[in-house]
Amino acid sequence: MKRLLHIILITLLLFSLSFEGMAGEGFSRNYMDSCMIRVENGDTLYMAWLHEVWVYPPMRFKNKKQERFYWRTVRDVKKCMPYAKMIAKDIEYADAELAKLPDKKAQKKWWRSFERQLFKKYEKDFRGMYASQGRMLMLLLDRETDKTGYDLIKQYKSKAAANWWQFIAKLFKNDLKEEYDATDKDRITERVINLVEAGQL
Repeated sequence: MKRLLHIILITLLLFSLSFEGMAGEGFSRNYMDSCMIRVENGDTLYMAWLHEVWVYPPMRFKNKKQERFYWRTVRDVKKCMPYAKMIAKDIEYADAELAKLPDKKAQKKWWRSFERQLFKKYEKDFRGMYASQGRMLMLLLDRETDKTGYDLIKQYKSKAAANWWQFIAKLFKNDLKEEYDATDKDRITERVINLVEAGQL
């Protein structure tokens, strides 16, 4: 019995070390954090909580154009999703800070300063993006914040500024008022996001 217990403990130790190694190779630390050993009535139980696994039917492409669109979507989601999440947190922070200020004048002053910080933070990365990635970022921001690019510009700048940038976007065949629709036009994007975030793509 003692020997069996030793074997189990060694196996569990090696298993936990393998999780630690995986965490160092790009796997989420949550894999290791979600593993534990519990002793119940003299029995040692190994417990693990596994992340979600998404199951979709295989992608079937009618032509090369469809296939290129899919892999471009994968590329753009991988590039833009981290930024969308960071910007959503920046917006949440900005809203909380602006709510503390006494009047519009103080809010405008604070926002100008914060806007400069955001510009420094993101300018270099955004200048290297493709046009399709800029559009993807706008859609993902709507997904994360439930506000279109137009809504965000209107909220933090002005309606006139939002209309101006909408005019510029239209010149390049884009639309700042476009909403993210996970159940219809953006269902492939939603599928890609789920697979990417689960580490399956």
